[in-house]
Order: sequence, then C-alpha cells, then structure tokens
Amino acid sequence: MLKKFDKKDEESGGGSNPLQHLEKSAVLQEARVFNETPINPRKCAHILTKILYLINQGEHLGTTEATEAFFAMTKLFQSNDPTLRRMCYLTIKEMSCIAEDVIIVTSSLTKDMTGKEDNYRGPAVRALCQITDSTMLQAVERYMKQAIVDKVPSVSSSALVSSLHLLKCSFDVVKRWVNEAQEAASSDNIMVQYHALGLLYHVRKNDRLAVSKMISKFTRHGLKSPFAYCMMIRVASKQLEEEDGSRDSPLFDFIESCLRNKHEMVVYEAASAIVNLPGCSAKELAPAVSVLQLFCSSPKAALRYAAVRTLNKVAMKHPSAVTACNLDLENLVTDSNRSIATLAITTLLKTGSESSIDRLMKQISSFMSEISDEFKVVVVQAISALCQKYPRKHAVLMNFLFTMLREEGGFEYKRAIVDCIISIIEENSESKETGLSHLCEFIEDCEFTVLATRILHLLGQEGPKTNNPSKYIRFIYNRVVLEHEEVRAGAVSALAKFGAQNEEMLPSILVLLKRCVMDDDNEVRDRATFYLNVLEQKQKALNAGYILNGLTVSIPGLEKALQQYTLEPSEKPFDLKSVPLATTPMAEQRPENTATAAVKQPEKVAATRQEIFQEQLAAVPEFQGLGPLFKSSPEPVALTESETEYVIRCTKHTFSDHLVFQFDCTNTLNDQTLENVTVQMEPTEAYEVLSYVPVRSLPYNQPGTCYTLVALPKEDPTAVACTFSCVMKFTVKDCDPNTGEIDEEGYEDEYVLEDLEVTVSDHIQKVMKVNFEAAWDEVGDEFEKEETFTLSTIKTLEEAVGNIVKFLGMHPCERSDKVPENKNTHTLLLAGVFRGGHDILVRSRLLLLDTVTMQVTARSSEELPVDIILASVG
Repeated sequence: MLKKFDKKDEESGGGSNPLQHLEKSAVLQEARVFNETPINPRKCAHILTKILYLINQGEHLGTTEATEAFFAMTKLFQSNDPTLRRMCYLTIKEMSCIAEDVIIVTSSLTKDMTGKEDNYRGPAVRALCQITDSTMLQAVERYMKQAIVDKVPSVSSSALVSSLHLLKCSFDVVKRWVNEAQEAASSDNIMVQYHALGLLYHVRKNDRLAVSKMISKFTRHGLKSPFAYCMMIRVASKQLEEEDGSRDSPLFDFIESCLRNKHEMVVYEAASAIVNLPGCSAKELAPAVSVLQLFCSSPKAALRYAAVRTLNKVAMKHPSAVTACNLDLENLVTDSNRSIATLAITTLLKTGSESSIDRLMKQISSFMSEISDEFKVVVVQAISALCQKYPRKHAVLMNFLFTMLREEGGFEYKRAIVDCIISIIEENSESKETGLSHLCEFIEDCEFTVLATRILHLLGQEGPKTNNPSKYIRFIYNRVVLEHEEVRAGAVSALAKFGAQNEEMLPSILVLLKRCVMDDDNEVRDRATFYLNVLEQKQKALNAGYILNGLTVSIPGLEKALQQYTLEPSEKPFDLKSVPLATTPMAEQRPENTATAAVKQPEKVAATRQEIFQEQLAAVPEFQGLGPLFKSSPEPVALTESETEYVIRCTKHTFSDHLVFQFDCTNTLNDQTLENVTVQMEPTEAYEVLSYVPVRSLPYNQPGTCYTLVALPKEDPTAVACTFSCVMKFTVKDCDPNTGEIDEEGYEDEYVLEDLEVTVSDHIQKVMKVNFEAAWDEVGDEFEKEETFTLSTIKTLEEAVGNIVKFLGMHPCERSDKVPENKNTHTLLLAGVFRGGHDILVRSRLLLLDTVTMQVTARSSEELPVDIILASVG
C-alpha cells in the first residue's frame, strides 16, 4: 500500500505523491490481476486505489474501458478481506455513472447489506443506492426500510443519507419511508438522529404546516444530537423569514431557548440565526450578543473567531448593540491569532467613540503588515464607515490610508483603499486637496491600470475646482510620458478637462495636447486631436457638451441607431435625439470603464430593459410611426391586489407625442378562460385615448399583454399630470379545470381596476451632469424661468429635497441631494431630459425658517419643458 510519511517529511518536501505519474493504460492493464486465482488482496486494493485516483484527477475512462475494469473488479467479491471489500464499494460508487450494466453487482451488495458483517452493511447500502435507479428501487425497498431502523448506527446513517440522495429521482418511493425515519429520529445516536431529521425535513420542506409541526414535535421533546439542534435552528429561522419574522412566534422562542443549550455549537448556531434574521431590533439582538460576548473570552480560538466575526456583522447594522462588548473586543486586539485581532479592531472601529480612533489606529499599524489582504480589505471598509460617522477625523484616517496605500498589496486591497479615499473626498470638501495629492503620488508607481485610469478620471473631475489646479498637471502629464496606452488615453482626457474649465491654464494645456497628437497609439492620438480642436474654439457650450459632460445616450442604442441609419439612406442628417438615453447615467458607471472603454476590445452588451420594450412595441402594428421609445417606467404599477382573481400590472411607455400603457394580465381562475381582454381608460385631463390592443385569449395562469394607446394633450400641453380610471373588459368562457375543455358560448364581463396616475416624472428621463455649471451655461438663458413657492407641509430640508427629487424624476447632480447638518439653506441641482430629447436643468434654492421656501429656476433648450416643470411644482 502507500508509504506513510510523517509531518517532518512533508515539510521538507519528502512526501511526494507516489501516484503522481500514473498512466491510465498501464493501470487498466494491471487490473487483469483481478481475474487471477487466488486473489491477492493487498495488490488488488492498491490497483483499485490507482483507478480511483485517476477518476478523481479527472482522467476520462471510456465506457468500454470502464465496463471491462468494472466486470473484472466484481470477481473480487470472492475475497473476504475487509480492506479490499471496502475498496470495492468505493469503486462501484465512482464507476456507476461511467461503466455499463453496473446493476450486475446488485445481488452481491444486497447480500452484504443483509449479512452479519456490520462493517460491510453500511458501505454496501451506499453503493447499492448509488447504482439503483427508480425502476429497481422497489425491489430493495424492504431492505432499505429495515436498514433505516437498524440497531447498528453506521448502517442506519448510511440508509438515511442514501435515502436523501434518492429523493431527487424517486421522491414518491422515499416518501413511503417516513414512519421508519420517524423511528430513527428517536435514536440515541447523535448522527442517526441528525440524518433522520434531515430526511424528514427534505420530504416535507414544500409543506410549511408539516415543517412547523415537525419542529414543534421535536423541539418539545428535546433532541439528543447537537447537529440535529443546529439543523432545526436553521429550518426554524428559514420558516421565520418566510413568515416575515414575527418575534412572537414559537419558532423564535425555540431559537432563543437554544442560547442556553449545553453544547457550544448549538449556542453559536442560535446566536448566528438571531443575528441574521431580518428586521431584528437592538433589544431582540441583546441575548445573542451577550452569548457572543462570553465566547470572546473562550480559550478556544475557533469560538473567539466565530464570536468576533458575528459581532462584526452585527456592528454594521446595530453598532449600539455591540458597544457593551467593547472591553472584551479590546482584549482581543492583542490576540495571537491575527484574524481574530483584525476582526476585533474593525468591530471596535464601527462601535468605538471618536476619542478612541487615534489609539485604535496605532494598534492597527502595529500588525497590518502581518495579516492577509482579505483582512486588510475588512479594515479599510471599517475605516470607510468610520469616516462617514466622524467626518472631523478624516485627516487622521486619510494619513493612515495613505500609509497603507504605499505598502505592498494586491489589486482588491489597493482598490478598497482608493475607493475609501475617494468617498472621503466626496463627503468632506476640506479633505479634497489632501486626498488628491495622496492619489497623485500613488499613481506615480501604480501597477494597476484600472486604478490609474480611475484616479486620472477623478483628477479631471475635481482638480480644476481646487485652489491651485496647476499642481496636478505634472502628475497627469507624467502618465502620458511613462505609461502604456490605456493610462495615456485617460491622462489626455483629464488634461482636456483642466483646459475646458480654466482659461489661464488653457495655453499650456494646448501645448501638452499638441505633443500627445504624435503618440504611437490610435486612441491617444484621436482623443488628443479631438480635444485640441474643441478647446481651440474657446466656446463654453462646446466644452460642456463634448468634454465635461459627454454623451448621455445608451451606447448599444447609439450603435443600433447608426446601423439602422446606414441601412436606410436618408437626406436628413442623423438625429441624436432618436437614440434612447442611458438608463444608467454614464457618469455613474465606474469611471475606469469610461476611461478605457475605447481601448479594450468591444464586448457584446446585453440588451437593456428599455431596448427589449422597444423591440416588443415595434412589433405591434398599431404602434408603427410613434418614433423611438423615450422612457419606460422603472417598476410596473399593480392595479389589483396580488390575491384577487385577476392580477394586472401596468408599465407606462412614453413617446414624444404619445403614451402606451402595457397591461400584463394573469387569470388565476382555473375554471375560466378570458377572451378579447382590453383595459378601457378614462382620463381626467385632456389626454385622448386612440386605440386598444387586446389579449386574444387569457387561459388559467398564463400571462398575457394588452395595450392602450393615448395621445398627449395638444390644447394644453402643460397639463401632463393626469389620473386615469381603468376598467378591464373581456369575454368569459367557462372551462373544465380537469380536461381543459372550453364552452363555446361566452358572456361579456368587466372588472374595475385601481386608478392609474401619470405624473411629470413620466415625461422626464434622468441624466447625470458631472459638471452642472458647464451644463447650465451650455443650455443658456433663452428659455429660463423662475418662481418662488412655499412648501407649507414640509418641516425639514432633507424631506423637501427627497420629495422634489422623487416628484420631478430628475437626477441630483454634484451630490446636491445630501443636505449638510445644521444648515437652514441648501441648493439642489437637478438634470434631466424632457420627452423629445430636450435637456432640462433645475436649480432649486431652499430656505428653512418655520416652513421651507423654495426658489425654482428652470432652463431648457425649449420653452415647453420649463413651463411644465413650473406648472407641476405650483
């Protein structure tokens, strides 16, 4: 057999794998030994080991090869050697899905399964169930039932685990073994009880009432197996989640009672289950946190690790609940196990006070170099959360992060630090210059392209707004000189942004861009040439449109529209307004993607939700000539309760002059089929219903879609807000639920639905303007209007900002939806595109005295969007 190596040999490299250089053909040749008489058990067992090794290493055995080896192996059942017999069972299991006619060993396995040798019976059961299919299972059903209640625990466990595997292919047969499994669940053996409960649960898991009864029964009488307790806790917590987690439930009481169990495993499982239940309050978490606090001082490293890891998770949502454990956590900071120490530190960072931050930072610094990147990322995430909690500490935290950034580390670790520094810069305007300087130094020797391009994008976005923007130019231009093409392209874009926003620096930027025109790479040359030509025009509108804010259209949509334009030659120039807008604003996508998108090989982009809708609507003849789809509502609106006989959900599609209402209908009555289903709509405003597209047939539980086409108001185009009353009309035909036979005669019926609202947000698509001032100047003041309103029912600026953003459906720019603390004035900047492709920008100045006063200034390239915004707010 295999040579045994001790630990010293393994560490010195002496324990090389003796099966490393096996050849399949040589091993299969050796298998002929199985046919020899007398059988050599030691030699045969070694050959079986080789065969199993080859299979587990992924070596492909052909069906013929496997079948020959398998039939030769069956001869080995003549030997009574225990080791050889166990190897035979393993080989049968591994080769059952490769070789043919493996059922030939059924009688041998059945004989071993019912024999007197207990060591053979359990493995024989497992092997037999592996080769038995659903058609043959009934032949061994009697033996399986006996094995489940066998007095030998290993046999009973083998039968129960095998039954679990058989559930997948023969559920109905295994279901008949429930009585035997119930008996096994009362066993004194901890593994038998655990396996029996597992089988019972999987048989009943689709019947919530049966599962509840099972939990109630076994928890009432008590369980002997800690493994069974752990499983019952998991089942109970799953049931609680499905029942929306009522804390008055006996299931929750059971989980809480397990916190007092004598087995540490059960206690931890219960604590972990309570912590992971959604919607737990700090009070409900208290007993679990107390138990975890005790584990923090356990002599067992595994328990300390489990406790501090779980407390770390609690601290993310309920830091106040973990504050009581701070003393115990501080003791773990010096733990010999660095994983425990790291988790303790990060938990303290989430729960500690502002005064303890400096001390914690010093403690972390002492061992940061000794822990893995995975735990370093956890520390960085904790620091990020701390920055939001204590903004005044950003200087200390920023210095610590910069020290970490200079040390060795992998991509994920460095990306986490860069993300954290960027979030600090965005949250604290005072930290902007320090943070940008740190990042500039980092890209001097940054080996990760994605991070370098991301930082260059940030420098281009934030650098021109600083007090001394020229100091960043050297770092950016160094990238053009020293880096490869992707980073050079990002650097060129960043330089252009400085030139577009700073007239004093423009001559120097033009000089640098002229040098970039001579670059070796096409992308870099093209960018430099393009930006150079735009900047030389010295027009703010051009700078805003082509450098600072960029395109807001869907890139796949633009590609399709251009392709269609080339297929159908036209004298009209290509209209960019015909291209659907990006549903995810370009500026919100990862900046590194925008910096390198043109450099990387184009990938196939999945169709967006709006593009799918556009194709579906274009296929309906009644909607030909409506033009490009402008917007689809982000979420369908439910017009019925989910439990009613008909379930109707509406999606609103906006075109330049029309609205299409898509009604997704489901008939939940199995004794009816609906035909010619339409949703009739009555508007309160000047909308005009033009046509209905019915669902021809709506059988039981098969969704169908009907449409209603509505023309937008022409006499009063500012009256875009409207409420529609909706009635579903259809023909009912009764049908037999069993045979599906439908009556020929039907009768007309109708079903009143909830009212449907159209608001101003249905006419506006969100777009992100990275530089709002530039966009404001680009639109110009030709169609600018301003009005002042009093928001009498709103008492805080946060509430006012939230309501305005939601009501108008526009995108807040430059983080203006974040209201600073203790301020009574605030400016909200909103950007969007009105149907028809017209940019609409809103600057809303808010003043809080007793109530909120709001001054709204709106600009657009057309007068109608401005009038609609002011009319709807008023």
